[in-house]
Amino acid sequence: MTETVTTWTRVCSTDDVPDAEGRRFEVSGHTLAVFNVDGEYFASDDMCSHGESSLSEGYVEPDCAVECIAHMARFSLRTGEVLAPPATTPIKVYPVRVDGADVLVGLDA
Repeated sequence: MTETVTTWTRVCSTDDVPDAEGRRFEVSGHTLAVFNVDGEYFASDDMCSHGESSLSEGYVEPDCAVECIAHMARFSLRTGEVLAPPATTPIKVYPVRVDGADVLVGLDA
């Protein structure tokens, strides 16, 4: 069995993403949304799976979900799972680690 090793990429500082908000970042060919929910950070692809809308501009909810501003589809920030239509396809989420003030994302996971 081969063990997968995650390569961590610094995406931003914890100060760059206010609580209960998301921010968009371009890193290593990825367009990511990083979210802060009560000091816990999450990362996903920035584009809603339902339509061309930036999730980083969506509504960050206390239950670790984001609601797309275009059509109100909701996604789990932990798993990417669709929580409310009209979306039917999950979003890609990435593992996140905080090291000091740096938010690191496992882009190869």
